[in-house]
Amino acid sequence: MQQTPADLEPRKGSPSPRMDEDEFKRRFRNQFQDPAFEPLKAELEKVTAAAWDAYEHSRKSPRTQKAGPEFANPSYELATDWLAARDAICEAQHRHDDANGPRRFLLINGSSRSEHTCPGEISKSFRMVEIAKKVLEQNPQSSVEVLDLSRITSEYGRQIHPCKACFSTSAALCHWPCSCYPNYSLGQIHDWMNDIYPMWVEAHGIMIVTPVNWYQTSSPLKLMIDRLVCADGGNPDPTTTHGKHAKEAKEIEMKGWDYPRHLEGRLFSVIVHGDTEGVENVRRGVSDWLKSMEVEPAGTLAEVDRYIGYWEPYATSHPAFDKEQSMQEEVRNAARALQEAVLAKQDGRQVTVGSRLKQAREK
Repeated sequence: MQQTPADLEPRKGSPSPRMDEDEFKRRFRNQFQDPAFEPLKAELEKVTAAAWDAYEHSRKSPRTQKAGPEFANPSYELATDWLAARDAICEAQHRHDDANGPRRFLLINGSSRSEHTCPGEISKSFRMVEIAKKVLEQNPQSSVEVLDLSRITSEYGRQIHPCKACFSTSAALCHWPCSCYPNYSLGQIHDWMNDIYPMWVEAHGIMIVTPVNWYQTSSPLKLMIDRLVCADGGNPDPTTTHGKHAKEAKEIEMKGWDYPRHLEGRLFSVIVHGDTEGVENVRRGVSDWLKSMEVEPAGTLAEVDRYIGYWEPYATSHPAFDKEQSMQEEVRNAARALQEAVLAKQDGRQVTVGSRLKQAREK
């Protein structure tokens, strides 16, 4: 169907979320409930006034600098936060591409449970990550990094903000890395993803371990998954859209978008565990998501979905896992399979289903 300029006009109509000054200040002050702040009332009033000024004038990125010659519009002012995140990703890509460097593995604990906050107990997912880590570290040429997503629930200032779905407006509007955060005027800060993106980029092999929470992945894992949308087709040059100008992004996409695969060719393993229902669908959903980004499966042994303490009390779930020696061995086998797949690929011995499909498309 022939598109007209009117078709590319961004749709509007939802109610404004903007607050008046009194409501903004009430919410801002609400974070200082501890009596220790009472002697600082005068100082907090000044801080609150400054925060209101930033909000009123929508200063999302108060510190910027000219993009420079690498970008389509060198004089455009880009957020220094975004430029630092991009530099970290570029450095991570160099580490990934270094033929003389170690084989890099990223192990991800997707559970939100932690002994360091309300649950008071370590998660089984974390224990599985530790089992896999021991296997991978046996090879002196391997470098293993653990991303423990439970720190979102237990560490001060550690957050993954939700995806704002820029990609659904236009692929060109979704920047790589994500430029939606931090947003200082809205208090959307402490976003962890700028640290997480380089972890994915430098890795040759990635293992995700998650429990089933109400037939889905855990909340922290789903947040990370959504925020990785920019890694699959995202725009590496925000100057082409002059920041977040939706119509400009739509016009760029309609001229033809190449959907760059920023994580293409890495290998993955997925381990999903539950206590009643859902492990098969969650494992399939996570695997399909990774394959859609052209991250390649490391083989049948690298994908595991199992029940631990099936319909037994939650209070005894760790003893149930202790008894599951066969599953613990499956975790080890998944790590071995991932390691072997990385070795085989680097040696030119591995041809995965994903790469066969890609070759078929190119023909």
